[in-house]
Amino acid sequence: MWCFQKGVCALPSILVVWSSATFIINYVIAVLMGHVDLLVPYISDTSADPPERCVFGFMLSISSFLGVATVYVRYKQVQSLALGGEHSLHLLNCAGLVLGILSCLGMCVVANFQKTSIISMHLVGAGLTFFMGVFYILVQTGMSYRMQPRFHGRDILWARTAVGLWSLASIVTAFVSSVILYDDLPGVDVTSKLHWSPGETGYTAHMVSAVAEWSLAFSFISFFLTYIRDFQKIEFQVQAILQSNHLYNYNHYDGRTHVYHGEHSPLLSGGL
Repeated sequence: MWCFQKGVCALPSILVVWSSATFIINYVIAVLMGHVDLLVPYISDTSADPPERCVFGFMLSISSFLGVATVYVRYKQVQSLALGGEHSLHLLNCAGLVLGILSCLGMCVVANFQKTSIISMHLVGAGLTFFMGVFYILVQTGMSYRMQPRFHGRDILWARTAVGLWSLASIVTAFVSSVILYDDLPGVDVTSKLHWSPGETGYTAHMVSAVAEWSLAFSFISFFLTYIRDFQKIEFQVQAILQSNHLYNYNHYDGRTHVYHGEHSPLLSGGL
């Protein structure tokens, strides 16, 4: 059995591969179409024009649903462990679920309200995605600290701590450089500026901000790689139980069979 066939570790693996492909494919299309510069555009700039706008919205929407599924499975895994009635760990687990869902909701908002449509909604979605995502990583890292070495080794804790510090440094750098960029270009609509030339005002701040944004995105994606070993220990089993030996009620009368279609058996009502 391949390592990606154990348990449900394929779920975070697919999430990482699909989300990475979303950003990379969109970037390649935008560069080839001449819509953005080759050297580190903003992620949102790579989805400003068609056809990459449609590709980005479609692929990012799927990433958001995969993210919700991964976050929920992680929540149920921690909930099912013998935590010895640790109330604080239970609260962290619930907080992680809420933060993870909010971050994935932000991705869905970004996918549907891209930079050229309603900019305020796009910024709200980006804020939810990145800020809630960073908090989710930090909460999960804190849970790993509380759960080791009983449930996993220290290597997982160190890996999540490294990714957490990476994401925290990236979001701080992106925020500070964005503030500097807007201060350097008063009165300029920075959100609609797609092409930058070396030497012009704000170019350095733009480059730092764009690199930090890409770094933040991939730090968030990379965090789910740490779930692969944990998810190898989870198996889903679906058991269908037929609670009735027929689909309809039959009544024999005068040698004829009458079928009452109004009867709702457990099978027809979704009782599997």
